[in-house]
Amino acid sequence: MSAEYNPDFDPTGIEGGVDTNQLPWLELACAPGWQFKPLRASRESGMFSAIVKLNQGISTTNLLHLGAMDLLILSGELNFIDGPLAGSIGPGIWGYVPANACVAGLQAVQDTEFLANFYGPVAFLSEQRAVLSLLTAMDLQQGADAHGITLVPNTLAECMQPRAQSAHSAAMPLAIAGPSAGDLVNAQAATAEFVHPHFVDTRAIAWIVDPTLPDIGLKVLRVSEETGVSSLIVRHNGVAGPHYHLGAADFLVLNGHIGYRAGPPEGYGPGVWFYEPAGARHEATQRVGDHEDLIYTANVYGPIQFDDGPGTPINAVQSWMQYKQAATAFGIKLVANQFESDSSLLAWAPIGSKG
Repeated sequence: MSAEYNPDFDPTGIEGGVDTNQLPWLELACAPGWQFKPLRASRESGMFSAIVKLNQGISTTNLLHLGAMDLLILSGELNFIDGPLAGSIGPGIWGYVPANACVAGLQAVQDTEFLANFYGPVAFLSEQRAVLSLLTAMDLQQGADAHGITLVPNTLAECMQPRAQSAHSAAMPLAIAGPSAGDLVNAQAATAEFVHPHFVDTRAIAWIVDPTLPDIGLKVLRVSEETGVSSLIVRHNGVAGPHYHLGAADFLVLNGHIGYRAGPPEGYGPGVWFYEPAGARHEATQRVGDHEDLIYTANVYGPIQFDDGPGTPINAVQSWMQYKQAATAFGIKLVANQFESDSSLLAWAPIGSKG
């Protein structure tokens, strides 16, 4: 049965990924002061993914998240001025901003880069709550098109089409492409006693290791029982056997190198971002080399089915239920999915009113 899911999919390497170190920083008029390395934009769901950069001193007020957003600080420091998100967050901090959240103020304390998945548009509001601009998936798509950048495909059908090469531009590596990459995963670098319902220091979370799979470790960050989405940090030092992504997933390599499909023998290193469309299959993925841990982020948007190869019976299915069960068993407090009893969510309503 498993071989019938997508028999025509014959991957060639990095058809579902991009080296963000090779992308330029784009400026979009709808998001003044923000810079983007565009990764993916969905015309179906409106979700979009990007590496975002705010230079030191950039400050944005009155941001309304019409869809949720998750983010991982790669370098620098951001300060949320007040409200449920209030606090300063630096490298290795992961967070989730629920839909309909209004951020009163956001400031870059240092030059800051972060990975962001936007589940819907962001509205930039005036002090009078009028909408000044909207940041949407189509803005990211149009910005990429204007600069000759080809975004990562959204579906298996798109992956099977020839992928246009992005226009040549000067490479602008991420800050983590240098020796600071290890700081994102080094437990010794954890922020002392960092406690926040909507952010977590990923370095301070214990690795969950199944004794039957000692080379694979997980840090479970967030699990949504509503959507089935799970957010993880993965330490992948062994071989992951044959599996299907029954739901999509995205990954950003933080440390080490991953051997990926028909990719180069040296693998892909820090800053390479992948999107696995629903139905994608791996016969094996593994770490390249043995001198450092392979560690990457993972947003898993649906179940993963494991087997012993095409046409063989299903061995296991991993979903949000197993991730939540593991987090509970290890006493891990997951990042909250919504603001609890917070009236500030109503402070902007209705959009466009003059107060």
